[in-house]
Amino acid sequence: MEEKKILKDKWLHIRLDEKEHAALLKQFRRTTEPHLSKYARNILLGKPMIKAVRNESLQEIIVTLTRLQKDLNGLTNNYNQMVHKLHTLNKVPEFVVWVATYEKERLKLFESIAVMRDYISQSAEKWLL
Repeated sequence: MEEKKILKDKWLHIRLDEKEHAALLKQFRRTTEPHLSKYARNILLGKPMIKAVRNESLQEIIVTLTRLQKDLNGLTNNYNQMVHKLHTLNKVPEFVVWVATYEKERLKLFESIAVMRDYISQSAEKWLL
C-alpha cells in the first residue's frame, strides 16, 4: 500500500532578532533533528523532541568510511573482472596486455587499502584515547 504524503502548504512567518535566532539555532543543534523547519514545527505543536548532541566528528568518520567502502567495492569488482578475463585469454599478446592492466589495478587497490588502514588507525586513536 502506498503511503500518502501530507502536503505542507500553509506558511507561518515568525520574525526573530539576531539574539533569538542564535538561541533557536543553538537549541536546534542540540537535537537529532536534521531540518530546522521540522524542529520548529515539532516545538510549536508540542511534539516530543529527542535532545542529544549530534556527534559531528563521528558523522564525518561514517561518511568517509562509506566513501572508502564504495571505492574499495569498485576496485575489487575491477580486480574480479580482470581475473575472469585472465581465464578467457588464449593468446600471448592478450596476456601481456592483461598483465600491464592488472599491475595498474593492483597498485590502485593497494594504495586504497593503505589509505583505509591509515584512516581507520587515526580514527581508532582519536576515539579510543
